[in-house]
Amino acid sequence: MQISTRQSGTSTIVDVVGDIDLYNSPEIRKVLLENIRDKRVPRIIINLKEVRYIDSSGVASLVEGLKVSRNMSSRFILFGLSPAAREVLELSRLIKVFEVYENEDQALAAT
Repeated sequence: MQISTRQSGTSTIVDVVGDIDLYNSPEIRKVLLENIRDKRVPRIIINLKEVRYIDSSGVASLVEGLKVSRNMSSRFILFGLSPAAREVLELSRLIKVFEVYENEDQALAAT
């Protein structure tokens, strides 16, 4: 799995490539919490376009990021969910908890 971050205005975009599973979910958790808690970004957008698989530990990392972002009054946005990632969030009924968009333009335009 590869994780990189970039800025677009006041938004920090986290690009994730590869599967998010038990082995590497601590890595994404670290990046999310570092940006939200330490850097206090006002808006974090997670690009899941290149993620084909996410397991329960990966979902837990996203949920923790969402919870911390709410505590810090920052926005937490997901976009580009693959059918498999969307299915995991739908089955766990978390799709309604997250702010989800189809693409980066929509995520950046969200107010």
